[in-house]
Amino acid sequence: MPKIVDAGARRQDVVDAVFRIIASDGLERASLREVAEEAGLAVGSVRHYFASSDELLVHSFSVVIDRIAGRLELALEAVQGQAPGTPAHHGAAVLLLEQFLPLDEERAVDVCVWLAFRNAARIKPVFAPEAARSHRAVAAVVGQLIMELLPGSAEQQDILVTEAERLLATLDGLCMHALLQSEWMTAQMCRDVLEAHLAGLGGLHRGR
Repeated sequence: MPKIVDAGARRQDVVDAVFRIIASDGLERASLREVAEEAGLAVGSVRHYFASSDELLVHSFSVVIDRIAGRLELALEAVQGQAPGTPAHHGAAVLLLEQFLPLDEERAVDVCVWLAFRNAARIKPVFAPEAARSHRAVAAVVGQLIMELLPGSAEQQDILVTEAERLLATLDGLCMHALLQSEWMTAQMCRDVLEAHLAGLGGLHRGR
């Protein structure tokens, strides 16, 4: 009897191969041929699931966005489940922000892939819709976190937007530094920077 192939699992195997290639050699090497070789498949087998390289890469971008957004949404629920101003609330906020950062192998691969696609979207329109979705998903979580950390900010839109953008910029910078300068920008250094940023938010709240 012919072997039954789980199409969903096979597609995920191909996407995992894309992620490994991007993390080790960059997005430029993620052709159908290279991905097929990495996944241990024939090119025709990959084409059975993805008609073109663009289709495969756009799908891969979508998968990494969903993975990161899923972690963020779960972490946001944990923040919202704690009383504002308590140590537990603060700790949950730090854990949420850590979900953005390459602090373990899984998150390091996801962040590397995510940044590669976001950068490519600047010059490759095929990635633009997913890049926009990515920004909306992340900005929504960060905006809700700012409202958790700065009660009343929802009524002062300028503060909400400014602080959300400042936090997003901090996270982007930490991601890049942690990937490019891992010996210096350790997990503890990342946490120290996050703690300093949150302390600054606390000072802003007290000064209002």
